[in-house]
Amino acid sequence: MRLLHTMLRVGDLDKSLDFYTRILGMTLLRKADYPEGKFTLAFVGYGNEEDSSVIELTHNWGVDSYEIGTGYGHIAIEVQDAAKACDDIRNNGGVVTREAGPMKHGTTVIAFVADPDGYKIELIQKST
Repeated sequence: MRLLHTMLRVGDLDKSLDFYTRILGMTLLRKADYPEGKFTLAFVGYGNEEDSSVIELTHNWGVDSYEIGTGYGHIAIEVQDAAKACDDIRNNGGVVTREAGPMKHGTTVIAFVADPDGYKIELIQKST
């Protein structure tokens, strides 16, 4: 068994694709419209789907926002330098919700950013 993907419902697919590809540096792996179901699926990630877990962005036509709810936590991405990643994301129009620094009660350096729909993404600085 292996983890294939995590699905997020997004209100504006173009904004979400811009965020995940241009700002976070993922690649659009595939995208398909389903006219009978009135939705579009787009898969993004840092590697191909055969070897890596990816994110499925689901856009239901005619729905422009969702309530995230209290059950959702975050997606985590490893970065070389969390402070630099925050600067790069901010300089490209992304929103940093927690600056880089040690996690509470620990030493791991983390930061948080939000995608266009408000989903949280944790940046975890790679240990040296």
